Amino acid sequence: MKTRSPAAQTPPADVQPVATDNPEDSRPRRGRPSADRQAPDQTAQNILEVATREFADKGFSGARIDAIAESTRTSKRMIYYYFTSKEGLYLAVLEDAYKRIRSIESGLNLDGFEPLDALQRLVAFAFDYHVAHPDFVRLVMNENIHNGAFLAKSESIQQVNRSAIDHLNRLYRRGCEAGVFRTGLNAVDLHMSISALCFFTVANRHTFSLSFKRDLSSPKALAARRRSIIDMVVRHVQQEVPTPH
Repeated sequence: MKTRSPAAQTPPADVQPVATDNPEDSRPRRGRPSADRQAPDQTAQNILEVATREFADKGFSGARIDAIAESTRTSKRMIYYYFTSKEGLYLAVLEDAYKRIRSIESGLNLDGFEPLDALQRLVAFAFDYHVAHPDFVRLVMNENIHNGAFLAKSESIQQVNRSAIDHLNRLYRRGCEAGVFRTGLNAVDLHMSISALCFFTVANRHTFSLSFKRDLSSPKALAARRRSIIDMVVRHVQQEVPTPH
């Protein structure tokens, strides 16, 4: 499913944003400017940001377009103009979420570092990103509840995720050629292991904190967990050095 490109579209005169669907609520308000004074691409981006929180918190079924429209001070009609439907908006949110993490990941320029250093940087980035973006974790959890049904409709998400495997595979091959990584590992499996360790830290921190009476969200706990995950991945991938007799 494709949505309209926000930057390339200017809403027609009869589809200009309004404060709410209720004409009585269209009075000027203090605070941030209403959506009808914003550029079209900014309006669409605001909708995406608010929709990300709404879908992350309530899932696809529980999210309400009315609530998104009210929070962005626009209208349901404007949301449907940009994204066609609730499903179209949800898909756009998913695409935006995956593109963000993969874009930053690609910008790490790992080819410029030695394989071991590059792997440590990649794992550290994955950990930091998941911790800083719990909405991303919840979106992925919600999509798994739907068995990936919406993600399957997006070729762009599948493409950007393939790029992540390509980058990791290139890094892994460099490490093997340099003799610092052991051979026989699979890039998809390695990516899953890195993602799982980082993802679980965010997805299950509340239940673990309550079960084991530890504040796993504290800076100290997160720093320790970050070091532990980097160490686990490196030890898993690193070539064993023979012990001298």
